[in-house]
Amino acid sequence: MSQQQPIYILPESTQRYMGKDAQRNNIMAAKLVAETVRTTLGPKGMDKMIVDS
Repeated sequence: MSQQQPIYILPESTQRYMGKDAQRNNIMAAKLVAETVRTTLGPKGMDKMIVDS
């Protein structure tokens, strides 16, 4: 069997987090996304456009 080369999506110099650090960063990111889209949810939700700056 021949080994396949890995496909890198992020640069190899990207810092990787593991364990509690990774969990903490994921929770923080989820809270930021939730805060951003909070006003778009529900029957009186306002349309919100997210623009990459």
